[in-house]
Amino acid sequence: MFVISNGTLTKYYSNTVRDGHLAEQRGKRSRQRNSNSFAFTSWWADAKNQPITDLVGFTKTFFAKHTLLNILTRYCVFDVDRKLLVMRPYQIVAAEGILLRIGTAPNHRQLGTLAAGGYVWHTTGSGKTLTSFKAAQLARALPAIDKVLFVVDRKDLDYQTMREYERFEKGAANSNTSTAVLQRQLEDPNARIIITTIQKLSRFVARNKKHPVYDAHVVVIFDECHRSQFGDMHTEITRSFKRYHLFGFTGTPIFAENSGTGGNPRLRTTQQAFGDKLHTYTIVDAINDRNVLPFRIDYINTIKTAPNVRDKQVSAIDTERALLAPERITQVTNYIREHFDQKTKRSASYRHGGKRLSGFNSIFATASIDAAKRYYTEFSNQQKEMPLAQRLKIGLIYSFAANEDEADGLLSEEEFETEGLDQGSRDFLDAAIRDYNAQFGTSYDTSADNFQNYYKDLSQRLKNRELDLVIVVNMFLTGFDATTLNTLWVDKNLRAHGLIQAYSRTNRILNSVKTYGNIVSFRDMEQATNDALALFGNKDAKGIVLLKPYADYYAEYEKKIAELVRLFPLGAPIVGETAQKSFIKLFGSILRLKNILTAFDDFAGNEILSERDFQDYQSLYLNLHAQFRSVSDAEKETINDDVVFEIELIKQVEINVDYILMLVERYIGAKGTGEDKQIRATIERAINSSPSLRNKRDLIEQFVDSVSAKAKVDAQWQAFMAAKKVEELDRIIADENLNAEATRSFIDKAFRDGSVPTTGTTITKILPPVSRFSKSNGHATKKQTVLDKLAAFFERYFGLT
Repeated sequence: MFVISNGTLTKYYSNTVRDGHLAEQRGKRSRQRNSNSFAFTSWWADAKNQPITDLVGFTKTFFAKHTLLNILTRYCVFDVDRKLLVMRPYQIVAAEGILLRIGTAPNHRQLGTLAAGGYVWHTTGSGKTLTSFKAAQLARALPAIDKVLFVVDRKDLDYQTMREYERFEKGAANSNTSTAVLQRQLEDPNARIIITTIQKLSRFVARNKKHPVYDAHVVVIFDECHRSQFGDMHTEITRSFKRYHLFGFTGTPIFAENSGTGGNPRLRTTQQAFGDKLHTYTIVDAINDRNVLPFRIDYINTIKTAPNVRDKQVSAIDTERALLAPERITQVTNYIREHFDQKTKRSASYRHGGKRLSGFNSIFATASIDAAKRYYTEFSNQQKEMPLAQRLKIGLIYSFAANEDEADGLLSEEEFETEGLDQGSRDFLDAAIRDYNAQFGTSYDTSADNFQNYYKDLSQRLKNRELDLVIVVNMFLTGFDATTLNTLWVDKNLRAHGLIQAYSRTNRILNSVKTYGNIVSFRDMEQATNDALALFGNKDAKGIVLLKPYADYYAEYEKKIAELVRLFPLGAPIVGETAQKSFIKLFGSILRLKNILTAFDDFAGNEILSERDFQDYQSLYLNLHAQFRSVSDAEKETINDDVVFEIELIKQVEINVDYILMLVERYIGAKGTGEDKQIRATIERAINSSPSLRNKRDLIEQFVDSVSAKAKVDAQWQAFMAAKKVEELDRIIADENLNAEATRSFIDKAFRDGSVPTTGTTITKILPPVSRFSKSNGHATKKQTVLDKLAAFFERYFGLT
């Protein structure tokens, strides 16, 4: 295990993670840049997921003897492929929380109650299987524990989880193909970890009203505990077992806001079914830590609902009919075909699983079996005349339980029953499976066992990127992980946990080519998406995070603006540190309010302060920011402790170069009219109110003075800045006696990569030669001086051309 740090930022990683990455890189073309090992590392963090990045803080916590020994002896997994997996801090905290409950519950006489267990909210894609495995493995080792049951709620997950557990430790767990096998395992004292489905466990309980295992001390871990555990099966199991700890893992808990209305009202939320929340790691945490990818969402409008329709029920029926209209099916299919290469990055190649692959693959989620059949037929028709090599390889799967959308947009249970399908739908699925068989040399159909095997084969080919697109209704939208999958095409209504689960099929990290999960929605789900992200991004979620009414925010904004104008009128100096701090605090709160208000249509035209006055206040705010940043470290402690600058909020509405050039064009056209002075003042005000343009003020002013009406402003700007860049860089080279060619190459790479490299040997190549026998620290001082000058030069010109 290695730790990497530059003093300010510190991370850790295992040697096999780095070795595996380098082995993959060796298969790439030599002209491609090697990825930085830093991208394959983990932050250390506290129990609330706050990264401990500073080397001093990291050392005090990570290298504390008990912590380091626990990581090395308890929270590393050396898997069967001889890869060392070092658990991430949130995984460790969750496992510790489970072990703590197991240890304390008997002393408090809580066995067999909710208080003996709890649930772990770790977002989809954050490694819940490894966390649950390690918790199960450590629980198995406790002398008091007789059995650890890992319960899944779908047949395919039984198979998937077994393979995952087998990867972590050969023979660690026992899976079962039937209730009879489960019974033998429950009666076998050597079968310590058992993987089973909730259906098999429920059948065992129903057939065995009395059994010795009910009195055993057992740990029951439910995977994906947001699903069917809230029904009668959950009640039967908890009623039969007497001395149990019940733990649930979920990426999308059920709160009051996203619970259903059916079933037992006392088992509708995750907390009701499993007890306390033991740890939280939200989708926001995972994206910030780069453990999963962010989403990129496109909304493609394919139908417009007529306004002022009185009968909403008739309107809904008409809309659904329109959504299945042949013209729209053709349009959507054509859109997917035309944009498939672009969305799945078909032009990019990479190595995965020992193979060279081109681009990624995708899932197409449809609203019903009828819709899935129509789309499959349309893809077949549109690709009929195409050369075989150019056709998309398409699969189709659905089952009886996935017959229609849930009324509220949540995903229904995924089952493997084809018996309940109407004859037409079953015949169609059989025909699609025959197409699949012809493509891959297999022999599946819709009979019970064959259909399950078809599911498994389809699943594996999707993971290996042998398929381009699979059309589904509900299958594969929850609990399915494929790192090669990067796009979800959506033509169905989704919301809450169903939406997050479906979207999260696309955001597993694979390599540097895959930078985000693509969602292409053919329905208006923007509000549903915003609501779901608000709910599952809020780690303290008791419900959905709703904005207050516009009037509430605006009343507060009015009050703050009135206070600002009264206490700090424009033109009057702000004297003294206390007054400056008051201004910073007040204007920061105004910036935060304005950031919220701009989301409301009503705010446009009701900003109270004119654009000019707001820019002047913003300039004053930035002046104080620059002033406080320039004070000595000793003074900073006394000034900056209670000063928070909202610079990021200013950057959200940043003045850019295009805006300045537009003003310059107006300035040229207005010369000699008297209006030019006002425009010049507007340019200066815009520069002063911009965090990124303030240090370029002299350059912009020189350009404005030199600009001519005889040529295009943009062309003059490019030429002026190019000349100034050369002039200033040549001056730095001359002043510091640098290697001219190496310096220019160094700066060109910095502009290409977006930053000035401060480490490595590149910087030494541009410095003048220094005697290696010099006892002074002159070389280090010179290096720092040159780096500071080049960094300032980079900041001055980056983004200007």
